[in-house]
Amino acid sequence: MDRRSFLKNSALGGTAAAAATLAAPAYAQGKRTLTMVTTWGRGLAGVHDSAQYAADAITEMTDGALTVDLKAAGELVGAFEVFDAVTAGQADLYHGVDYYFLSQHPALSFFSQVPFGMTFQEFNNWFYHDGGRDLADEVYSIFGIKSFPVGNTGPQSGGWFAKEMNGVEDFQGLRFRMPGQGGQVLGKLGASVQNLPGAEVYQALASGAIDGTEWIGPWADEKAGFQEITKFYYTAGFHEPGPNLNLNMNLDVYESLTPSQQSIVANAARASNLWTMSLFMANNSAALQRLQSSGVKLMSFSDAIWDAFGAAAKEVVEESLGDDLYKSCYDSYMASLNSSATWGSRSEGAFSAQRNRVMGL
Repeated sequence: MDRRSFLKNSALGGTAAAAATLAAPAYAQGKRTLTMVTTWGRGLAGVHDSAQYAADAITEMTDGALTVDLKAAGELVGAFEVFDAVTAGQADLYHGVDYYFLSQHPALSFFSQVPFGMTFQEFNNWFYHDGGRDLADEVYSIFGIKSFPVGNTGPQSGGWFAKEMNGVEDFQGLRFRMPGQGGQVLGKLGASVQNLPGAEVYQALASGAIDGTEWIGPWADEKAGFQEITKFYYTAGFHEPGPNLNLNMNLDVYESLTPSQQSIVANAARASNLWTMSLFMANNSAALQRLQSSGVKLMSFSDAIWDAFGAAAKEVVEESLGDDLYKSCYDSYMASLNSSATWGSRSEGAFSAQRNRVMGL
């Protein structure tokens, strides 16, 4: 029995089936309520906004034929329980980031974020035009899921630290919150890595349970209040240059939709993908200025630390190459990244450097 069949017949799936039976009259009238769970606490800047935007877009674009009922982390299931809730049918879809769930399959990293990996534009090139969509279908079908890119935060900051990071040795024993393969990289440098939901990070940092954390970027970090606890802020990080947020729907639910409704879900996700990225980029610069004015020290890692990040990241990404599906994703991802980076460095990258020099930006 495959995992999808097992989950559908589990006690959790039975509960969902009973709930679906109770909802049958509304369904018969051509209207459905879809339950969306998220990995985000209600109100978390940017990421919860993205989930709400996608939920509202699906509801509005179907003229209410599909109504998405958003449940933030903890309101129906915990932040790290959303994957299993959707595969089991307890919820219909979730909004989150799939590096939280690498224990399900390491290839999920390619559809969330790989250290030293793709930017927002590079990921879109791969996913929409260079093989990523087909590979996503192959990976997620194992779990009975249909996955869509639904948002991106842009380049994430290196994080908040209780002290200056002067050398690689400073990571030894450091208690640091960083999920996904980025956290695995820090683990290779000797850090004690914590994987905490976003809603729990402030308290962990304030209590001293962790020595530092990454979150997203200046705007979301300011809203989270980390500047109230520590003043050492590393503004560039290796771990998430363009993290993709995921809108993942139970595959049976997706396949039960009409073709037009399936198209609406896909297009609502695309709209949210662009809207979310723009939301973060529009707010980050002003937030960074406010943070600096409040006494936050804007820091940069040394080249030696960046080199250590790179060596460890190569080990982490390549450790799963023995898995055939992971290797298929890796080969496709890296070929697309090489193609995008080759042109990007000679076009937009070169232009941006010269524009900023000439215009004094």
